[in-house]
Amino acid sequence: MKQRNRKLAFLCITAALLAAGPKPAKADETKDTEKKEENYTLHTGAAKSVILTAEKEVEKLKLAAAQGELLPIEETPEAAVAQVDSYINVRNLPSLEGEIIGKLYNDSVGKIIGEEGEWLKIVSGSVEGYIKAEYAIRGEDAAAKAQEVGERFAKVSAVTLRLREAATTESETLGLLPKEEVLKVEEEAEGWVKVTAEETQGYVFAEHVELYTEYPQAESREEEERRLAEEAARAEAERQAAEAAAQAEAKAEARVSVSAPSSGGSTNREQPKPQQAEKENSPKPAASSLGRQIADYALQFVGNPYVYGGTSLTNGADCSGFVMSVYAHFGISLPRTSGEQGQCGVNVGGLSNAAPGDLVSYSGHIGIYIGNGQIVHASSARTGIKVSNASYRPILSVRRIV
Repeated sequence: MKQRNRKLAFLCITAALLAAGPKPAKADETKDTEKKEENYTLHTGAAKSVILTAEKEVEKLKLAAAQGELLPIEETPEAAVAQVDSYINVRNLPSLEGEIIGKLYNDSVGKIIGEEGEWLKIVSGSVEGYIKAEYAIRGEDAAAKAQEVGERFAKVSAVTLRLREAATTESETLGLLPKEEVLKVEEEAEGWVKVTAEETQGYVFAEHVELYTEYPQAESREEEERRLAEEAARAEAERQAAEAAAQAEAKAEARVSVSAPSSGGSTNREQPKPQQAEKENSPKPAASSLGRQIADYALQFVGNPYVYGGTSLTNGADCSGFVMSVYAHFGISLPRTSGEQGQCGVNVGGLSNAAPGDLVSYSGHIGIYIGNGQIVHASSARTGIKVSNASYRPILSVRRIV
């Protein structure tokens, strides 16, 4: 009831303020403001629509209140967060006899959509089913835990948005962010959001991003089966590669031993050098020679500057601009953003299967694998284009383009 009364009061006040009409603008209010600079536009048609909607809602609430009717109140769904050593089984029925259709792992979050006795009906990811209530927390504890385990992101809603060095319109512009760009949120302040764009941290105007949270979610039985099959295939590929390398090394050593002259005699036959025999019998690299050429070409630009939004290999590029321009030199067209590039080609199944020229994709960043566990990438405005250990941060995927 209180919530409905507050809603009615708010709408009445809104309608009254809108009905009062616009006030004459002062001279300083007509100057270009940050809203204009940050590509903010208020459409008159949208404003009229808001007014009409508010007036209709006011009339609707007034009529309902006069007739003593209760209008439905929209409520935020309650969360359930798994608190177990491993996972909670998600079943298709509120019973231990129900079929297991998924797993809600520890600290994973589900939305409660119903209750039946000691069971909670939840939705999490692609899974909808029942979990035992005793194995999950809910209410304020769940909300706090969800906030702790969730990751905040900001999606740019303006056509172009400035990334600033500090939370003020007077600070330097570090770069321009395109519409739909997704950024990791580091901090939220009044009117501003601190974000990480590729490897650069800065501030964006809060009005022009859509903030949302991604939570760890349940895994369906089908998703688990696919994941386990992929992991088994990767493990088998690694085992076969190691076995092939060991066999090649053993053959090389055997050839060197057989071809060596005996201590009691001499021979005029030229003996192959051990290094040559080993090289001839070593397994061929998985990547093409073009991949090696791409990696070598990219290394030429180490030490050149990082420029957010740039694509020049000499005057400055950001991480995705660097990758795009390197591949363009070989006649290969790639998308502009790191997120799109991280979906190109074939997923080789992790760093252990990486070969020179592969793309190593991270959250909001990307680089080119050069071998020996290293990448070359446009790192940051402070460090420029450089070589780094590929595992310096969590890897999302390794993609083979050639």
